[in-house]
Amino acid sequence: MALRIGVMSLQGAVEPHIKALTECGARAERVRTPEETERLDGLILPGGESTTMGILMSRFGLMEAVQKRAAEGMPVYGACAGMILMAKQIVDSEQPRLELMDIRVRRNAYGRQVDSFEAPIEMPSLGGEPFPGVFIRAPFIESAEPHVRRLAELDGRPVLVQEGNLLASSFHPELTADRRIHRYFLQMSDNESGA
Repeated sequence: MALRIGVMSLQGAVEPHIKALTECGARAERVRTPEETERLDGLILPGGESTTMGILMSRFGLMEAVQKRAAEGMPVYGACAGMILMAKQIVDSEQPRLELMDIRVRRNAYGRQVDSFEAPIEMPSLGGEPFPGVFIRAPFIESAEPHVRRLAELDGRPVLVQEGNLLASSFHPELTADRRIHRYFLQMSDNESGA
């Protein structure tokens, strides 16, 4: 049976994640209410505007719902703005956040929209060729606790990290044709669901 993976659909780059998940054989679902989180095997927080997403998640009771499901072991993956929402600390910001991962992030650290870029990222744990990392107003991780695994780095900084059932990236894998990160997240979700 296909894994049910939700994509938080309040704001941001939802459709590319839906497409990527569907191509990987998952049952992708748009998530807008706390009740919709209950039936999921995993959840993706997409890129977008992290402050807006955080405010909307708070308004609709989704912060508590996602925190509860993550504490129960449901895998959660945050890409770009999603990573900011998952961080316990955000430099110079008190914006609403999930506070799930032991990382400290800086918003828009790689520059503004006009400074967006693509860079090949070595990912030994995922194998194969370097991953085409797409960075758009991307945050970076200033620091991470020792138990947070660095799955990939760019210029010595972690850009893909994992902490137990939590996964986060500074970049947007959904904007490429490379599905390795989505497949990796599906493996995490499959392991957790016991399928």
